[in-house]
Amino acid sequence: MLKKGDINRTKNAYWCVVSGSEIWLSSGQLPMGSAQSLDLPYEQAIEIGQWDDLPLMWLNEADVTQELELTSLRDCLHFPQALFLLMSKAIQYGHMSQSLRFCPQCGGRNHLNHNQLAMQCGDCRTLHYPRIFPCIIVAVRKENQILLAQHPRHRNGMYTVIAGFLEVGETLEQCVAREVKEETGVEVKDIRYFGSQPWAFPSSMMMGFVANYHCGELKPDYSELSDARWFDVDTLPPVAPEGTIARQLIEYTLNEIKLSI
Repeated sequence: MLKKGDINRTKNAYWCVVSGSEIWLSSGQLPMGSAQSLDLPYEQAIEIGQWDDLPLMWLNEADVTQELELTSLRDCLHFPQALFLLMSKAIQYGHMSQSLRFCPQCGGRNHLNHNQLAMQCGDCRTLHYPRIFPCIIVAVRKENQILLAQHPRHRNGMYTVIAGFLEVGETLEQCVAREVKEETGVEVKDIRYFGSQPWAFPSSMMMGFVANYHCGELKPDYSELSDARWFDVDTLPPVAPEGTIARQLIEYTLNEIKLSI
């Protein structure tokens, strides 16, 4: 990681300028150039990784004097996965710097510790690292069908798999079973870990699972969902976009079904 005194105003770098869950793009790409050529405050920039043999720098949009056009991170899912994860990291650091301005322990004013990439209290000196919220996301199979649900926030009729936040005192597998039961009325078995994806909206870690239907009648919880149904492989609705672990889970389950038919 570059320290503030090491940053060269004329050195080329990639720039992640963020605000909330949005990021600055130039012609649809992550801006590349020197701080001087892009008129960016290099004194505030912190290197959080490398991309294409160049430093990748994080800046908050609040520290930039020029007006920038920002794009939702959701619209960047088509970027190479390694780059998308670096962009997600910048978003999460930005969220940390904005949401942890005061110390939860003593109420003192926090400041960014550039060496630790954490917020540090000016009074009690406690370090506060980025908060990460663990979530499960699971694809459920019933013979030759997959369980897909629609949320009120989903656009264009999109369906996806079941997801939810981990509660205190429960295992990931217990969380999978609970969320599926609460949202759909269905009980599952054979819960297996699939993979994970950092999800910077604003700072979640999605832990993916696959499971099989065990018992129960499908009864969607309409306080959480707009709809939930069993779908055949040849009658699928619009589903989660590529680049998401939800899409990976759906494609994996559909492939497993096709192999068994």
